[in-house]
Amino acid sequence: MAEQIPLDIPEDGKLTHNIVWFARALRKAGLPVGPGRTLDAIRAVEAAGFTERADFFWTLHACFVSRPEHRAVFAQVFRLYWRDPRYMEHMMAMMLPAIRGVQEDRGAKAAERRAAEALLDGVDRGLPDQPEGEGGDDEIRIDASQTASGEERLRTLDFEQMTTAEMAEAKRMLARMTLPVNPIRSRRTVADPRGTRADWRATMRAALKNGGEVHDFARKNRRLRWPNLVVLCDISGSMSQYSRAALHFLHAVSNHKGAGWARVHAFTFGTRLTNITRHLATRDVDAALAAAGAEAQDWEGGTRIGDCLHDFNRDWGRRVLGQGAVVLVITDGLERGDPDRLSREMERLHLSARRVIWLNPLLRWEGFAPRAQGIRAMLPHVDSFRAGHNIASLQGLATALADSRDTGEKTRAISLLSAG
Repeated sequence: MAEQIPLDIPEDGKLTHNIVWFARALRKAGLPVGPGRTLDAIRAVEAAGFTERADFFWTLHACFVSRPEHRAVFAQVFRLYWRDPRYMEHMMAMMLPAIRGVQEDRGAKAAERRAAEALLDGVDRGLPDQPEGEGGDDEIRIDASQTASGEERLRTLDFEQMTTAEMAEAKRMLARMTLPVNPIRSRRTVADPRGTRADWRATMRAALKNGGEVHDFARKNRRLRWPNLVVLCDISGSMSQYSRAALHFLHAVSNHKGAGWARVHAFTFGTRLTNITRHLATRDVDAALAAAGAEAQDWEGGTRIGDCLHDFNRDWGRRVLGQGAVVLVITDGLERGDPDRLSREMERLHLSARRVIWLNPLLRWEGFAPRAQGIRAMLPHVDSFRAGHNIASLQGLATALADSRDTGEKTRAISLLSAG
């Protein structure tokens, strides 16, 4: 992984500062690197020492890398950063031509591009000034006083109103989010010493081994199983910015092992239905979404929700909706096709799924009313109707999943529909 290039590391006590800046670059590239890991890395280098580049690489690798998908990003940031880390400004200036070469000449793999953007991010935000001719002993200070308030503002900011930098930070926040779900109790049972139901068959079998004497009662409980999550995401022109953020969130959910979902199935639709489930299994989010975008040829096109739902119900419904699947529909409901067909397909979807949750970015408006024919056709066939225009609304999905009685804005929307 590491190139056999001698490290140019200063011997004037700046190695610690360079490790701190290296950790900062890793954090901007998406690795979960905090102050604790940074201190561990500094202590590990002091304790282990190194005589060549490979030793230094693997020492830092052991401290900063905890998941397989982080290895490629770490290797690229290490390669770019430790060429000349004497001063951060000088390093940025030296790396600028090399990073451009990576992006332009070789097409830039996802991990390389993220590493380059993480390092170049410091140029835009400004780096500590290093006066020429001085020994460079000034202490490096990082002001994080506005971090909490900045993230809170970002949580409630509409995806469509975000700048490029804000969207990049929002994607990093989405990558850390999870969507836990409660298990479903099956009608099948399993032996459980603490179970609430007596298992008479097991009790009698045990008694036969003891000459017909019952020494203890066997117990059992209903088996727990985890449902599937099926996501249908609208990628038409009116949903472009929201669908990209939703897919980042969906990638984090599908790659999080502790969320409890049996499997996450993802489909995009605009003028046609596309299954992107296998692409989201790719660990690197940039590579995953690039592959999904290449397969879905109807990005930012028209919307034919009814036709796409018909294709889903016919080709995929029995495969992915079994055993109590939860369906998440992400669309604004602006249908260009037949609203009657849309109503029929939504009814069929609702009858096949355990629960249907609809995320609609149009709910961000206080004066929202279900006037569009597509919204009128879909609304009666969903269990929960919620907004999906910012990070806070996506985090609120956990509430809808935990409480089966949660209807979101459905009651108010149906009352407006009846009044209209």
